[in-house]
Amino acid sequence: MKILGILGSHRNDGATDMMLETVLSAVKAPNTTDMIYLEDYPFKPDQGDHKDPVLDELEAKMLESDVWVIAAPTYWGGLAGKMKDFFDCMRQRLVRFDHEGGTHPDRFKNKHYLSITDCYTGTFENWVTGVTDQSFRTIDKVMSAAGVIKIHELVLTNTWGMKALPENKKQACLKWGARLNTEQKRDDSTLKRYIELFFMVAVMALLTMGIQVGLRLVSTADFWWRYASFVVIFYVLLGCILHFFTVVKHRRR
Repeated sequence: MKILGILGSHRNDGATDMMLETVLSAVKAPNTTDMIYLEDYPFKPDQGDHKDPVLDELEAKMLESDVWVIAAPTYWGGLAGKMKDFFDCMRQRLVRFDHEGGTHPDRFKNKHYLSITDCYTGTFENWVTGVTDQSFRTIDKVMSAAGVIKIHELVLTNTWGMKALPENKKQACLKWGARLNTEQKRDDSTLKRYIELFFMVAVMALLTMGIQVGLRLVSTADFWWRYASFVVIFYVLLGCILHFFTVVKHRRR
């Protein structure tokens, strides 16, 4: 298995690079790693039938890799321009367009990615305001359109003047780098888990309301109607909360 690091920052010796290098350092043989520093590649968007040879080279590296570690800092509350420019120039290659301009996953479908970003903002401020959220959303939107599956995301705050990674972040990078050594598999059990959750809610609600009836805390009138409505409403609310914390909300610390 091959893991490809893609660095989209102005410097190749800053905090973003330190995180990326640490993740890749945890990859062990027989797995291999490679890294692209986008500043070294003067790519341009394709013009009609004229394909940019630099993008050809980058695309080949991405195709031969199984996992991408996408690393770029957050500037002005958004993804660093170099990485964004790379995504923009690659858009015709990352996805397939239909006759109405809709996008569909193409050759990169079912590859995996881990995303990294960092910012000068303090930990508490980023946790409250979500400065780095937009960077992760941009990466996720592009990767989702391309059919690439997310593994995890790592964020580093307080990077102004940082010369070395904090120990906790270093260990987090090593942990997730080590996890890249195992073959990544698509998680197709989401629907199954939601069905299981529904039945757990239904059983617990039945037991709770049954106890309430036994203790004469509630009336038995319209019991099943109240039970069914409670299960549905509670399940929908719980599902929304779980979706927010597992999909929408990004790491901020």
